[in-house]
Amino acid sequence: MQLKGVQDVASFRPLHDRVLVKRVKEEEKTRGGIIIPETAQEKPQEGEVVAVGPGTRDEDGEYIKLDVKVGDRILFGKWSGTEVKVDGEELLIMKESDILGVIETKKAKKEAA
Repeated sequence: MQLKGVQDVASFRPLHDRVLVKRVKEEEKTRGGIIIPETAQEKPQEGEVVAVGPGTRDEDGEYIKLDVKVGDRILFGKWSGTEVKVDGEELLIMKESDILGVIETKKAKKEAA
């Protein structure tokens, strides 16, 4: 799954166990149909991984790969990461430990089986 603008940030490579994340836009309406103005909306805690670092090194100097990969849809803590602008696009850089989990779709579960 390609993200819009991934080609633009492909030149950015996070270091160590850091991950570059693009926030996923949330619905601007409530279930009752009330439109929520952007100033009143909370920033989403869900995102899609755009780039990952090589991982951390163990005692022998070998890389320990990250559990997340580019294209994974993730949940992260409310105050996780550092907001940055890369090529005019607002993104987050965070450590893998700030990621709470990966959202697996039904399609991904069927492919794994």
